[in-house]
Order: sequence, then C-alpha cells, then structure tokens
Amino acid sequence: MQRIVNRVLLGLAGLALMVTGGSVLAIGLGGSWPTWWIHDDKKDVLLSTAERTHYRDAGWWWPTVLAILAALVLLSLWWLAAVLRRRRLTEVLVDTGDGEGALLRGRAMESAVAGEAARLEGVERAQVTLTGRRTSPGARVQLLLQPHASPGDAVVRLTAEALTNARDSAGLKSLPTEVDLRAVKHRAERVN
Repeated sequence: MQRIVNRVLLGLAGLALMVTGGSVLAIGLGGSWPTWWIHDDKKDVLLSTAERTHYRDAGWWWPTVLAILAALVLLSLWWLAAVLRRRRLTEVLVDTGDGEGALLRGRAMESAVAGEAARLEGVERAQVTLTGRRTSPGARVQLLLQPHASPGDAVVRLTAEALTNARDSAGLKSLPTEVDLRAVKHRAERVN
C-alpha cells in the first residue's frame, strides 16, 4: 500500500512540475496560452509586485502562509522517513533465562524458517521477512506452492512445524505471521 501511495505522490508532483515548467518554457519561446493561465506573455513573471504585496497588510496572510509551509515541510519529512524506514528486522532479542539476553540475527532466523518451510510437502519455494520490534517480532512468509498442493495443508504445516520451531527456539511468546500463497505457473493438463 505504501509503495502505491509513494508512486502516486511522486507521479502527481512530477506531473505538476512538468506542466508548470513546460508552460513557462512554451510561453518563453513565444507560444500562446489561454487568458486564464498564470503566464500570458514572454516577459511575464510568476508573481508581479502587485500580486506579491496585495495581502501584505491583512492580518491572516502571513500566519496562513507560514502554516501551509510548515505543513508541507512536516509532510515531506514524514514521507522521507517512511521511505527510508527499514522494513526488515535486523535482530531478535532472545531471553536466555539468566536476566541477560542474546541477540539473534534477523537474517539467520529468516533463512532458518525459510529453509524449513521450503522442505514442507507441496512447497516449491519460501521467503521469510521478519518485521516488528526485536522484542516482539512478526513474520511475513511468501510460499510458492507446487501445482497440486493444497493451500490449507501448506498453511497448517507451516504453522505447526516451521513457525512453531522458530518461536520455540527464539523463546518468543508469539510470532504473528502473515502468509502470502502463490502457485507455480504450469501448463494446462489434458483430460482424456
């Protein structure tokens, strides 16, 4: 979902910049535009002196301008943080029982769960990504199923074997998991 929002926002911003910049360039090269457009002459400026100073004496003008600019800056920072945020958990805190704790590399746990899931009956390939916090991780599992595999059986085996082993070995109370099932593409079979 976030990837879609990111692409739509980037597309809209790019489209607005291209339309504005293209219109300024076209008018600067001598093209004509409708009378309602913001530019209508080769020597026209974006904001004239009269337009810039029209609301200067109004008490609401500067607070409104500053509020809009502050909102744009905050939205831009939020967007940047969302894009740069890590999607993958790098380590999991394992309770060792002595009050200390050990750190388990996230990639090691991902590869262990993926390897065990790939060995399940009916599973062609498995990919695991850990999410959440290191004290309460979650998992996203993508299973590529063989042509005649039962999705229900694959999920039951995944939960009973691979995920249970991972949860128990890391000493976690729970391991919330989101499973994405896909089937291997294969040719249609002929029926006689």
